[in-house]
Amino acid sequence: MPGNQDSASRSPLSQQTPSRGRRKQKSNPRGQSTPQLQGQTPQQNQNIKNASPGEGDTPKTKAQLRAERRALQEAQRAAKAATKQSPSTPVSTKKTPRKFGLQMQDTADKHDKVSISGGETPRNVTSISTIQRRTGFFAHLPRYQHNVSLTKDANPKIHPAILKLGLQYVEGVICGSNARCLALLGTLKQVIETYSTPKQKELSRDLSTNLKKNMDFLAQSRPLSVGMINAFKHLKSCINGIPREKAEDEAKQDLYGCIDSYKQSILLAGKAIAKNLIENDKITDGDTIMVYAFSSLIKNVLCEAHDKGKTFSVIVVDGRPKLEGREMLRRLVKHGIKCSYILISAASYVMREVTKVLLGAHALLANGYVMSRVGSSQVALIARSYNVPVLVCCETYKFTEKVQTDSFVSNELGDPNSLVQIGKKENYLSNWKEQKSLHLMNFIYDVTPSDLISMVITELGMVPCTSVPVVLRIKQV
Repeated sequence: MPGNQDSASRSPLSQQTPSRGRRKQKSNPRGQSTPQLQGQTPQQNQNIKNASPGEGDTPKTKAQLRAERRALQEAQRAAKAATKQSPSTPVSTKKTPRKFGLQMQDTADKHDKVSISGGETPRNVTSISTIQRRTGFFAHLPRYQHNVSLTKDANPKIHPAILKLGLQYVEGVICGSNARCLALLGTLKQVIETYSTPKQKELSRDLSTNLKKNMDFLAQSRPLSVGMINAFKHLKSCINGIPREKAEDEAKQDLYGCIDSYKQSILLAGKAIAKNLIENDKITDGDTIMVYAFSSLIKNVLCEAHDKGKTFSVIVVDGRPKLEGREMLRRLVKHGIKCSYILISAASYVMREVTKVLLGAHALLANGYVMSRVGSSQVALIARSYNVPVLVCCETYKFTEKVQTDSFVSNELGDPNSLVQIGKKENYLSNWKEQKSLHLMNFIYDVTPSDLISMVITELGMVPCTSVPVVLRIKQV
């Protein structure tokens, strides 16, 4: 045995790598000692020696030999890992692949822990506190920013009328889909009036670029509504249809007519919707109609029906934080309509007395879902549980090819501070920003499924919710 050990130590196998030593180990006769492996501790090598068969042992099977080889490989891996983790050993620069989920989590943690110290803060980088307060599920939604310095870094090419309109959007002076769209069309008309085509440039191309910059500024003040986007698309199609040889004054007159006709179509749509409701006996004598928040279209429809001699009562349902139903109540009472006022938490208690529900709409999606003020879907759900028909009044210029099934994929966020304002009582959430585990989300809109809507009343007539693609195709023709 000592002679065998000396021959093994002098053998060139002792200078080979551990992997070659493992292959050579197969052919070693029984009784020979296993050569010491690189990177192994003496205790590990002693265990390996003890595991090798002796002279008096029975021959090992192939399965046992494979098990020994696997154990040897595992021991080598463990020794290599321990060597890498040792502080005295330099860390390898080779990166270990990670799972995608862990990589995304690490990236998110980096964004949460990012800090900016010294120097000037970039314009497009939000403050660190706002990044940390974002909720993971809603981080994709555009954050509410009450930008008081909206005009400070504005492009000097932005028209003053656009600057004024953007400030009115921010302060809430102009709100509501119809009001915002009509104000936009009037402001774009002012922009076109003061526009002059530069030399060696075409009117249609340069004017479209100019208007696009102004629209981008408005989008910074508040996200554009579906009606505003459709109105701007209509104006751009009119601009693109101007021939190159047409004079600038004549082209402007054509654009004025395009804007005026679009505004007229919005105003006439409300009258047509009221006419369709009355002629089809959707508002009859003795009705108790429930409405939610404030909608200029619903208000005009009810006033028109009252002027036609219909006797009915209205229940105005309101919800925080805007409490827009107060304005609806004030205008209806001023018009002589009998009204009641409740909060949305009490809607289920009075639904037994309601004969129909009238709701406005911010947009009607291609899959038949209705996007409206937050809380509308709850009113529609309560009405469905009591088998009360829900009628949605919506102009066709609010129809869109967009598809959405919930309020979280795309929405607009309002001021979170308005949620903690509870009137004259003590404000217990005045320091909510100091609570790291508290996040306030003020959604502006919600989405109502099509199965909760009985009918949609448009200027074209009464149509089901699923007819949006058909109406859009007809309007394009």
